Amino acid sequence: MAEFVLYHTDGCHLCHLAEALLQEAGVTYLMVDICDDELLAERYGVRIPVLLRKQDGAELGWPFELVDVTSFTGV
Repeated sequence: MAEFVLYHTDGCHLCHLAEALLQEAGVTYLMVDICDDELLAERYGVRIPVLLRKQDGAELGWPFELVDVTSFTGV
């Protein structure tokens, strides 16, 4: 089960960059499209991509780099 959630939306080039960083770091994550949920769209609409750590609800907002991802995820 994924310990992280990447909030994104289709067509978001920054979200594609974030996804590539997560894959490079070897992070297991669940992608959630904010357009599928009105509350998520309101909360994250101008902030995506955002990586959520399920364990404690901490969020890593864009911009982030590989070092930030590895530090945040502990991978």
